[in-house]
Amino acid sequence: MVLKAVCVLKGTGETNGVVNFEQESDSAPVKVTGEIKGLTPGKHGFHIHVYGDNTNGCVSAGPHFNPYNKNHGGPEDAERHVGDLGNVTAGVNNVAEIDITDKLIRLSGPDSIVGRTVVVSFYFFNFVLNFLLLYKLLKLIVFFFFSCHICPNHLGP
Repeated sequence: MVLKAVCVLKGTGETNGVVNFEQESDSAPVKVTGEIKGLTPGKHGFHIHVYGDNTNGCVSAGPHFNPYNKNHGGPEDAERHVGDLGNVTAGVNNVAEIDITDKLIRLSGPDSIVGRTVVVSFYFFNFVLNFLLLYKLLKLIVFFFFSCHICPNHLGP
């Protein structure tokens, strides 16, 4: 059975978008597609956080979703948080087109991303940097453009 979920992003001002998640079966990779408008040109961190509470941005959303207690890494790294989806890149038109296939995220089961929060950050993530230090520094300032709650998509077939 094909599983689908959707995240409708609404940020401040003109920042908005829709991110769709689709998984052909429980063991298949998840296809992540969508478009985010109103970003500054360049790279922006794109992550799934633990909690589905985005009332206070990254503070209430918690850390990156990491059910296997792995180290932070890039989306192609052998060791990474499940929520580490890398960066999205906005062009000069301030739009980021998303087309990612990810083998770790799931739309069902105990480690599902459904009900969690997607965060698009102001800064890009360089996976060579010490993430823990970076995370501690960034928690001191508002560094996300917006976040949204991932909901099951009951509209699709």
